[in-house]
Formats: sequence, structure tokens, C-alpha cells
Amino acid sequence: MINKACIDEGENLFVYKQNTLEEIASKLNISTKTVSRWKAKYNWSKKRADFLKSKQCFHEELYELARKLMKDIVSDIDSGEKIDTGRMYSFCKILPMFLKVKDYDDVAIKETKKDTPKGLSAEIIAQIEKDVLGIETNDEQD
Repeated sequence: MINKACIDEGENLFVYKQNTLEEIASKLNISTKTVSRWKAKYNWSKKRADFLKSKQCFHEELYELARKLMKDIVSDIDSGEKIDTGRMYSFCKILPMFLKVKDYDDVAIKETKKDTPKGLSAEIIAQIEKDVLGIETNDEQD
């Protein structure tokens, strides 16, 4: 019998840990078809995409903050005003973080592309079996 905690763990492994369906099935000791059904039923692909997009959005927001600080500092310099030391300090602290976040985003995107399976997925094969061939599988039910 499969419980909600098992489904939640599968979702966590897929969405946040970027595991493949086969890895999840192995870790949870269930069939890949079951994991594939959960993925479709609970919309894990969209959740994973949203999660990765949120990581990229943070990178963009951090970039915009750095640009605003830099613009304010340049404006102070151009107008002959004393540069706000708090802004300058923040700008200097943000730059190394910006590069780390960018590196993380690049790795996350690369991992996502690497995990993209080639060919027919177990989900598509199961759908063909059911709709085209009329084969009903009695694999583990949710």
C-alpha cells in the first residue's frame, strides 16, 4: 500500500532534488510506472519548471538590485555628491554573491538538460498501451 508520505517524497526527489523517475522508483522501492503516473497526476513537471524558474528569477532580481545600486553610486559621483558608504558597501558585497548565484543557475540548468530522457518515456508507453493497444496494466495503484 502506498501512502501520501511516499508520494510527497517522490515529488520532493523529482522537483527539488532533480532525480529521474528511475532513481525515484529505486529509492522508494516502487515501479517506474507508478512514479510516472504520480508525475502526471500531481503535475510534477510544472512544479519542477516553476522551481527552476524561481531560481533564475532570484538571479535576475539580484542583478537588478546591483544595477540600481551601481546607478545610484554613479549618479552621486556625477553630481559631485559624497558617495553613500552603505550603498558602496552593499554593492561590493553583492558582486561576489551575484557570481555564485549565476554559477548555481548554470549548474541547475545543465542538470535539468542532462536529466531529460531521450525517446519515449514510461508515461507515453503506458498511454500507448492503454489507448492504442487496449492493454490495461494492473501495476501498483495510487
